[in-house]
Amino acid sequence: MRILVIEDELQLARHVARALIRHGHEADQRHDGVTGLAAALEQQPDLVVLDLNLPGLDGLEVLGQLRKARSPARVLILTARGEVEHRIKGLRAGADDYLTKPFALEELVARVEALARRGSTGAADMLVVGDLRLDLQLRRVVRGGQPIALSPREIDLLQVLMREPGRVFSRTELCERVWQRVHEYDTRTVEVFIARLRKKVDAGFDVPLIQTVRSLGYSVRPNPGLEVNPR
Repeated sequence: MRILVIEDELQLARHVARALIRHGHEADQRHDGVTGLAAALEQQPDLVVLDLNLPGLDGLEVLGQLRKARSPARVLILTARGEVEHRIKGLRAGADDYLTKPFALEELVARVEALARRGSTGAADMLVVGDLRLDLQLRRVVRGGQPIALSPREIDLLQVLMREPGRVFSRTELCERVWQRVHEYDTRTVEVFIARLRKKVDAGFDVPLIQTVRSLGYSVRPNPGLEVNPR
């Protein structure tokens, strides 16, 4: 992918760009919001790695301008640990994913590759994991040819899980992505909705798709590879 890194910490920007290049991507850098936005609009990269705390224009302003200009670039935002409100605002403004600092470069590359898979499916209106299909336009769920009736919130939750099959999402992250807020009560709400999804999506099928990864969170996977604790 063609990737633009907009990050004002020069050393971090260089490390990120080099890691992306080592994994076969093209990577350019900008170190403030004004020049970063201009480069993103001119170059039309496939993905923007966007720090939120930027001089000139902050990351949320850059993201807002990109979406206002209908830029198709996927956006991975970088935030300091604990900036929950900023992460939520970023997701609401159109970011595709986020990563908290400090982070491992290997995780950033993995997130980038997941976003690449998300954008190159060839059928952007359909998510498929095993025999489970989610039509994003009609918001219709079918498994093994059988339609499954889900509530709007259950569909939102299933969509997040199916966009990156195999990835484990923590309860906190699911709260931020689906409910767009987070506190201890909300993380318990996730458990309730996961239980509902299991009853509707996995009941009657030999292979459960919705998995609990012990101490980490939840995942949708056709062939569970990690030790899991379905409940």
